Amino acid sequence: MVSAVFHTPVGLAAEPASGTLAGTPASTSTINASAPAPKPTPTPTPAPTPAPAASKALRPSIDWRGVWMRVLPPVFGLALLVGIWALLTQKGGAFPTPRATFDAAVVLFADPFYRNGPNDQGIGWNILNSLQRVGLGFGLAAVVGIPLGFIIGRFEFANRMVSPLISLLKPVSPLAWLPIGLLVFKSANPAAIWTIFICSIWPMVVNTAVGVQRVPQDYLNVAKVLNLSEWKVITRILLPSVLPYMLTGVRLSVGTAWLVIVAAEMLTGGVGIGFWVWDEWNNLNVQHIIIAIFVIGIVGLLLEQALMLLARRFSFE
Repeated sequence: MVSAVFHTPVGLAAEPASGTLAGTPASTSTINASAPAPKPTPTPTPAPTPAPAASKALRPSIDWRGVWMRVLPPVFGLALLVGIWALLTQKGGAFPTPRATFDAAVVLFADPFYRNGPNDQGIGWNILNSLQRVGLGFGLAAVVGIPLGFIIGRFEFANRMVSPLISLLKPVSPLAWLPIGLLVFKSANPAAIWTIFICSIWPMVVNTAVGVQRVPQDYLNVAKVLNLSEWKVITRILLPSVLPYMLTGVRLSVGTAWLVIVAAEMLTGGVGIGFWVWDEWNNLNVQHIIIAIFVIGIVGLLLEQALMLLARRFSFE
């Protein structure tokens, strides 16, 4: 019986036993060499200390100097007027003193909406009737004047045709138009509205036309390239550019309308602040006339301020 003996070479005997035979346990050093290195234990980082809460925003400081510069000059101006008035009337006379006028105003505005007949009504009703006439005349002037201004500014032929007529009719006194209204309408109230209309239309026409003419030509060239319709040119290009000019004309027109109605009502009669002033003059009640002057000025100021707020609201700047 022959037995075979296998000798392992000396070079191979020194090699690690791992991998020679399946299931042969590997040496400890080999296992340690082949095992992945242990990950270092992460050192816990302390949580960041939260930043102190932002202090509440302080209220914006009030510009007292600006406030005083807005308030004090008008107050000083009014005080100066009253002081000169009191100085000139301290010796008496037909002209009432500021104190007497103030006392009359307190009594007058205690019941501003009384009615004792068609020609004897409180100052409140007179102001409202005048504002109604101004609203109608001014509204008609805006409906006619603003589109007319767009046409004059947009088309050269219309500009050359209408401009001489505007230059001719604009300087005419408001009261010169009143007899024409009486002749045509045969009534005092429509004649007063007509006078307001014809006198307040010119500022809107002129300012709107000037605004249209000052639209940059590049805008209109782009509209031609895009083949925009005339309606889109007006609404998308002309209107935003012309709006500041148009609102300036509206502001001037409403001031003119309120100015005209007083003179027109003095001549036409009826219920209105102008007629009320004339009636008080016939009664030689100078105190009420001075009160009416202040009322007319305050109402006109409020109308102008309202339109200025409207202009700022719709400004594209």
